Amino acid sequence: MSALTDLPPLRQSLEAHGLMADKGLGQHFLLDLNITRKIARLAGPLEGLSVIEVGPGPGGLTRALLEAGAAVTVIEKDPRFLPLLNELADVSEGQLRIVMGDALKADEAELAASQAVPIVANLPYNVGTALLIKWLTGAYRPASMTLMFQKEVAERIVARPGDDAYGRLAVIAQAAAKARIVMEAPARAFTPPPKVDSAVVRLDPHETRPPEPVLMALERVTQAAFGQRRKMLRSSLKVLGGAELCEAAGIDPSRRAETLALEEFLGLADKLLERG
Repeated sequence: MSALTDLPPLRQSLEAHGLMADKGLGQHFLLDLNITRKIARLAGPLEGLSVIEVGPGPGGLTRALLEAGAAVTVIEKDPRFLPLLNELADVSEGQLRIVMGDALKADEAELAASQAVPIVANLPYNVGTALLIKWLTGAYRPASMTLMFQKEVAERIVARPGDDAYGRLAVIAQAAAKARIVMEAPARAFTPPPKVDSAVVRLDPHETRPPEPVLMALERVTQAAFGQRRKMLRSSLKVLGGAELCEAAGIDPSRRAETLALEEFLGLADKLLERG
């Protein structure tokens, strides 16, 4: 798409439209096309594929995805960016579709014509975790997810038992997908620079995901267990059955949440379902 290369630099486009990031919406722009192209490569190969992008803002990552040969559907909540995205659509040869709305309420299955497609996004900081949980546990299952988070959130997603960052986000994410950090980005790479560094997490859904009732039970178990993570499971899980639940799952009730492997949490979720 040679016409894409004829577009002015993103910083120039933002200035021309008098646009700045809205901190209230968790916006931090990636204007460096070298970085956005790397993210697209980490999500790829994308040639000929449909892709969903959330929170494109001025369209830096969108440009890279289009350059990679993807047909891109963007979901943007902030109407200020519509003129910039329309300019991008004008030179995208029909490969860019713009959907204005809240991604938390979006029907990805409808947008993807019921196909499993990759989701690639520099997620707004204030809704990144909520969107991830939606894609991990909801009815729509993406083909893959390549997502930029605050670095500390990324570390929580990939954490292992015993890690300081290990918690319910790691358990739920890893129950549904293989998760790994594939890239780090310093705060200075963004405009305006956030107070923390960021990282890209690649998540590839397991071929067999736990059934929805098990995932719902897993959310209940992890919420209770990590809600009082310094307590023994007999205490933190008391509202769900405490020692009796642990023993039914073959787990010592004197252990603490951060020591349990994913399989043990799934065992607790199964026993919780059996109890009704």
